[in-house]
Amino acid sequence: MGGGKRGVSVGGGLMRRKRVDDSGESGGGGQRRLAKTLSALDLLAIGVGSTIGAGAYILVGTVARELTGPALTIGFLIAGVASALSAFCYAELACRCPSAGSAYHYSYICIGESVAWLVGWALILEYTIGGAAIARGISPNLGIYFGGEDKVPAVLARQTVYGVVLDPCAAVLVLSVTVLLCIGIKESSLVQALVTSMNVSAMVFVVIAGGYLACMTGWRGYHVSSGYFPYGFNGMLAGAATVFFSYIGFDVVAGTAEEVKQPQRDLPLGIGLSLSLCCILYMLMSSIIVGLVPYDELDKDTPISSAFAGYGMEWAVYVVTTGAVMALCASLMGSLLPQPRMLMAMARDGLLPSFFSDIHKHTHVPVKSTVATGVLAAVLAFSMDVSQLAGMVSVGTLLAFTAVAVSVLILRYVPPDEVPVPPSTRGLVPSVSSGSKYNVHPTMEDDKVPLILSEGDSRYFVEGKHLAGTSTEVQPTLDKDWRRRKVAVWSIWFVCIGAFVLASGTSAEYLPSYARIAICGLGGVVLLLGSVILSCIDQDVGRHSFGHTGGFMCPFVPLLPLTCILINVYLLINLGVSAWLRVSIWLLIGAMVYLFYGRSHSCLFDAVYVPRTHVTEDLRA
Repeated sequence: MGGGKRGVSVGGGLMRRKRVDDSGESGGGGQRRLAKTLSALDLLAIGVGSTIGAGAYILVGTVARELTGPALTIGFLIAGVASALSAFCYAELACRCPSAGSAYHYSYICIGESVAWLVGWALILEYTIGGAAIARGISPNLGIYFGGEDKVPAVLARQTVYGVVLDPCAAVLVLSVTVLLCIGIKESSLVQALVTSMNVSAMVFVVIAGGYLACMTGWRGYHVSSGYFPYGFNGMLAGAATVFFSYIGFDVVAGTAEEVKQPQRDLPLGIGLSLSLCCILYMLMSSIIVGLVPYDELDKDTPISSAFAGYGMEWAVYVVTTGAVMALCASLMGSLLPQPRMLMAMARDGLLPSFFSDIHKHTHVPVKSTVATGVLAAVLAFSMDVSQLAGMVSVGTLLAFTAVAVSVLILRYVPPDEVPVPPSTRGLVPSVSSGSKYNVHPTMEDDKVPLILSEGDSRYFVEGKHLAGTSTEVQPTLDKDWRRRKVAVWSIWFVCIGAFVLASGTSAEYLPSYARIAICGLGGVVLLLGSVILSCIDQDVGRHSFGHTGGFMCPFVPLLPLTCILINVYLLINLGVSAWLRVSIWLLIGAMVYLFYGRSHSCLFDAVYVPRTHVTEDLRA
């Protein structure tokens, strides 16, 4: 190859990127494909079920009493708008790159292999601990149907053995959902739709019955002496940051992209409708509850049931509890559904053993991955109190949200203009297989991957030098575009660094005020500089033909992704030291797995990168 660089060094491997079509979408090489059976309604059920958990029935009491007061509804609105920023980014990338893996897949295409691995590894932790925590939260709620937790059948009741609380009911629930997911995506989505419908019906009951009682009593919750903002505007914002995590779940819809019949149309609808419906239900229910009972009288553990009981409707506790149990069951399915597909996507790329990429020939789902993840989650749910680890689950989602927003900026301003060609497919690229002489240039700083150009290619301009065969008329345009890409890359770096510094300064309450002001000022200047430059330069013309075209386009670029990055980085920094210490151990394990296995087994380990103009339709297919 004339000495061409293949990215096998540690530095080159960390930033290598794959093609949009590098997935089971092509079905090449005899690889089985996931079944394309999901419609927009299926996605709506998956999105709502994965998002609305039992926290909706409990969180309103805690947040209203301690942070927002009657302004809880505005807090849910602000959190919903903040979540919508990430949803817009997900919608565009899901349309352009409709494959399993969600944020991992997008990061691998736009940013690089190391970042994609970090995101995927963090999401694996989130799905595992999240599923186990949800399952352990179901069994206490079931006690109401048996007349109390002490009357639950012994085979399902919690037992304490040598100081360890065992929860057989949680393990049975996880294994049951695992079996359901192995049967097929259509069947599991139907069950999730039924369970979610029961949950939504319970929430609608709260809104209607609670609204009637509030009208009869004059909405006394809003007539408090402390006013609508008893904790001030900052308290309301703190409440919005807390309830923001109630909207996590719509990203599960993007994870099923490979199984959607019409991804360009249905994925944006599924993401947008599920998030909108959740926001409406949250706002309606919170406005009713804080209007029905003064915020300082709300019960922190059972706010809704206690509110109805205060008006003589003790029987409503059964409706509310049923809704909470159904919400937990739907969330459990939402946690266990994407993890096998994440493992499958990483195994397809060679970063994990091929065991996880196998798709069953009859059910068309990754059965081996589903069983492996289900058994692990069942063991954790049975034997461990994972509530102390619950803070770790947010790291994966926030990292994914941040990576997706950065990917949108890269796609718009510096989309990858080269294609990796593995050894097995180089014969399909005439310029590679013909043995012709190459001009091999070092990696461009903005692409971070080797760039190989054949003689006579007039499309590229490298390091201010004319390429062979480049006309003098074309050269100024190539020079200008190369400089624009360089400026765009540095601007994106400024945005990320500025957001991190600004969020760090804002959160560093242990520092003196002058130090915080200086840090925030520095971060704000760097962030503003990058934002202004991105707003002034043109977006890359290659964005129109990158990936699958004709789908949803994220609006207000670069402002919307920039705001998304800043919000998610701020929330990441404020997760707490203990959560980050635990997550760091997991990420360190992941780094070792990647360095000693994933990097050398990657499908792109010996790949050569060539311009897209050299790739034939046979390779693109």
